[in-house]
Amino acid sequence: MTRPQLLIDTDPGVDDALAILMAHAHADIAGLSIAAGNVGLEHTVRNARTLIDLLGGSTPVFAGCAAPLVRAPEEDAAFVHGADGFGDIGFPEPKAALTDESAALALLRLTRERPGELTLVALAPLTNLALALRLDPTLPERVARLVVMGGAVTGHGNTGKAPAEFNVGFDPEAAHVVFEAFPSFDLVDWEATLRHAFDDAEFDAWLAAGDRRAEFFGQIVATARRYNAKHDRSGVIAADALAMAVAIDPSIVIRSETRAVAVELDGRLTRGATVVDWAGRLGRPAQANIVLEVDHARFAAMVRRALGAEA
Repeated sequence: MTRPQLLIDTDPGVDDALAILMAHAHADIAGLSIAAGNVGLEHTVRNARTLIDLLGGSTPVFAGCAAPLVRAPEEDAAFVHGADGFGDIGFPEPKAALTDESAALALLRLTRERPGELTLVALAPLTNLALALRLDPTLPERVARLVVMGGAVTGHGNTGKAPAEFNVGFDPEAAHVVFEAFPSFDLVDWEATLRHAFDDAEFDAWLAAGDRRAEFFGQIVATARRYNAKHDRSGVIAADALAMAVAIDPSIVIRSETRAVAVELDGRLTRGATVVDWAGRLGRPAQANIVLEVDHARFAAMVRRALGAEA
């Protein structure tokens, strides 16, 4: 079976790390383009390089936007991921190189060099993608698929703006640009990730059975697990990993609905909310394939393999 070819835009971040471990186990990675989001760009770039050290190889890392397109961010996610994004473990300075090319330009170059080959997996605020689209609006024509982890399709978000999900809420203008530009994309929202959380004891067993990747992930995820336990979030929530599973194997999706999705830019209480035209009343093209349910057993098997707990 041909391995999927992925181009990953990310802001590592604990759940980004698990997604990248999955990509390494199941696919080929053309590059990691890095944005600010979960924590600042200095940390997210360093964390990406730390992951490359762990996994070996020479996957290029491209630093991107350090701030949203228009407004300063209202919050980051350091309170979940740790101040450095990786649980404040204190890993040594990574050896993996950072390329000189900026993330937006790398996204354009790689898709020009490999038109129609790459699945673009967007795990971060969509700032880098939006900038790339403003530089070259033909980008969607060269992408095999776009998979976005973002949004909260019935308004059950995870930010200070109650209906908004973090990635979209961090840079709503960027999400607006991307959602308007791509005629079709898969949307894996925050609410779907809650429905597909892993049982804590089961996940602990995977960590115990795994290799160095499991040891690494067990360290960095501890802070996030403590936060979730204190805030009535049950199980191990693996948001970016779920999106990565959909990117690697679209047949894992067993229930989805295609609808028009837009981003609220101005609401005092709703800025950053993803607005879904469920009833098709607005006459807008239905561009988002909203993933509602995946084969959970297959998703779990993909995660176990990424942790070295299953061949």
